[in-house]
Amino acid sequence: MTHISPLQWRKSSYSNGSGGNCVEMARLAGGETAVRDSKEPEGDMLEFSLGAWRDFVAAVRRGWAG
Repeated sequence: MTHISPLQWRKSSYSNGSGGNCVEMARLAGGETAVRDSKEPEGDMLEFSLGAWRDFVAAVRRGWAG
């Protein structure tokens, strides 16, 4: 697992700031993307390859509800 302290986490633009279901993402040194629950910043995170993250973002933009 990647050491998470130096990562620059960004909260989802869909976050309303009221403590709801929010995720944060950070770019890892190798180009991968890390995703975590913003309510549990010290908890587990998921790591996605660059290709998998691009596919996910493209699917979301197309409106995929999978």
